This record gives sequence, C-alpha cells and structure tokens, in this order.
Amino acid sequence: MTIRLKAAICAACSSLTLALASDAAAQSSPERALPLWEIGLAGGALSTPSYPGADERESRVLVFPNIVYRGEVLRVDRSGIAARLFRSSRAELDIGFAGALPSDSDDVDERAGMPDLGPLLEFGPRLKVLLADLGGKRRLRAEFPLRAVIEARSGLHRRGASFEPRLAYDMAGERGLWTLEANLSAVLGDRRLNRHFYEVAPQYATPTRPAYAAGAGLLMMRLGLFGSRRIDEDMRVFGYLRYESYRNAANRGSPLHVKDSGVSGGVGVMWTFKRSSRRASGVETVDPAIQ
Repeated sequence: MTIRLKAAICAACSSLTLALASDAAAQSSPERALPLWEIGLAGGALSTPSYPGADERESRVLVFPNIVYRGEVLRVDRSGIAARLFRSSRAELDIGFAGALPSDSDDVDERAGMPDLGPLLEFGPRLKVLLADLGGKRRLRAEFPLRAVIEARSGLHRRGASFEPRLAYDMAGERGLWTLEANLSAVLGDRRLNRHFYEVAPQYATPTRPAYAAGAGLLMMRLGLFGSRRIDEDMRVFGYLRYESYRNAANRGSPLHVKDSGVSGGVGVMWTFKRSSRRASGVETVDPAIQ
C-alpha cells in the first residue's frame, strides 16, 4: 500500500526510488564514514500492472539521475525523498514522498472510453521502528506510512489517502558487496482513492461495464523482494520482484477489477561518478538502506 509532473518524470522518480533502494542499501559502514552526497546515472527496465487488479501492464525503459543525500534532516534514500522530523536509535519519523506510473485508458480494455489514470504523487508522515537487530547485518523493522495522494493530469487533483503498514527483513554481505530485503505489507485506501481505481460513473457504464460505486478498504497485500550486487566501487546492479494479491480487496466486485493477483519487476544498473569529500554526520539510522 509512497507540483506538475509529466508522465515520464513521474516514471523516472518511481524508478529513482528503486535505484536508491539498491544503491543506498549497499553501504554497511556507520553513516558518519560515508560521503554526504553521491551523484551518478542509472538505467533500468520495469514492468507493473496498469493499476491494481488490471489485466494489462505498463512497461518502461528509463535513464535517470542516481542521487544519494545523507543530511541531518533532508534524506534521499530507498523510500525516495524525505524530511526527517525525529530520530532515535530505534525509531524515526519523517515526511516522505513516493510516486506511481500513469496508465492510458485506451490501452486497457476494461477502461476504454474512461479518463486516463495520471501519474500519482504521494506524500505524508512515515514512522519507522527497529524491531530487532539480529546481528550479522540483519534487521527486522516496521514502517507505517500515511500518505495523501495527488494525481497530476491536467492540473493537480486530490485522490484521497493511503496507509501501508509494512514489515521488512534486511540483510547485507561484508563491505556491502550485496544487499537483500524481503517485505510484507497491506495497502489500505480511503473511499476517494479506491474510487480513482475502481469506480464506474453512470456516464461511463456500458452493457459489459455496469456502473459501480467504490468504497474504502483494502487495496492489496504485497510481498516484495529487493536486491543489489556491487560490481566495483562505482558500479552496482539491482533488481526487484513484487507479488500483489487483490483477492480480499474491498472493491473486488468492480467491473474494473479483473485479476486477483499481479506481479511487478525490474532490473537496472547504477554508476556513481561523483562523491562529496565531506562526510555525513548523522547517527546510524533505523533503516540501513540510507547508510
């Protein structure tokens, strides 16, 4: 269950978040020994369902900036861009941002004749809690992001809010040679957000697509796997695979809900060509991805 944005920019931002997940997680030494910032380039390919429960898919091949910033307040990490409000050795609170790919209704049979689904920008508070330090560069943590959702299509439009409690298990190899994260989450949407995906207004009803009024509740369950492998000091490859289940979704009865599951995936490579001589001064964080 993650300002005028063009569709391609939003796609790049989503992929940038994925890239940062792999690149930042690669670091395993204390944060204060790492550069304050790093800049490079990244490229990758990803594929995801057009929307939760869709039969069609959206695929992108992208080249985008690879940026890491380890400031005391402003952070650029695996979860995107965030402003950290509070931190301790076991908990952090920040304001985070995320994004989602757009979908052209002409490419989705079930949505033919309906408005396109524009790129989404999500932002809001996120609490991260370290549940257990298991030793050997292994951690168990929980995240609780609550985000407002805005669609960027012919202007900015509020599309409700989401809540995605997440349980994550992180591990890393010696000297950050490789990283791996497995996570499980539930995505809940309010009525406005679920209407964005599943409502069929009377003017868009057809003999095969009856009108439908969507309600609040579960959007999906997610099971994800993220990993990266360092090639040399400046080069790293990454990949992710995510399974989504819509079987118990609140709006499974919508005519736009045609599948009970979906799979997303992507692979890419990152190159870092510039690092600051200044070292980050922050303490070790709950999420090892930003170290």
